Amino acid sequence: MRAIVGTQAKVTGTLDVLGHPAGHPALRTRIGYVTQAPSVYDDLTVRQNLDYFAAILDPAQPAPDRRADVDRVLTDVDLTHHADALAGNLSGGQRSRVSLAVALLGTPELLVLDEPTVGLDPVLRRDLWNLFHTLAERGATLLVSSHVMDEAERCHRLLLMRDGEILAEDTPDALRARTGADTVETAFLHLVDQATNAARAQETTR
Repeated sequence: MRAIVGTQAKVTGTLDVLGHPAGHPALRTRIGYVTQAPSVYDDLTVRQNLDYFAAILDPAQPAPDRRADVDRVLTDVDLTHHADALAGNLSGGQRSRVSLAVALLGTPELLVLDEPTVGLDPVLRRDLWNLFHTLAERGATLLVSSHVMDEAERCHRLLLMRDGEILAEDTPDALRARTGADTVETAFLHLVDQATNAARAQETTR
């Protein structure tokens, strides 16, 4: 995921994102990235954090447009009433939403979200997934990493990985049908066992 957003050092091979090499300056306003740990300044208010990152994202943007963009993302993540609170005084879930708001500045075409709901309560997880689907309906593509399989059920397409190996890439419905499983989690475990058994069989024949 860091390679896609252009922050991973010593990457080999070729990786194009939205028609440009990963990390290209032209992608700066087209990709939003949410790290697993909230990336905000605790000694600034929510609005000050957003003002700062908005200025970095597009220094040439007129001040009125920048303020409108900040107001928009505050509404998107439901933090309007906490705009003047210090980020350091917010709950973990609220700080995660500030990080998401930062990623939403500039209306990116691609959002890369690394474990965006880890450690959050079920209500907040539900609300964030509702927001993710709203963003997708607006035309954004979301790439979400998660080890929670019930969240995988909410995605349109899945890439299942284990120990750096791709086990499957398909829709949730297709993966369940392929493995005869009732849930994506059961399908994933079936694929893991299948890969493990195949590896053991190969070792036995050597």
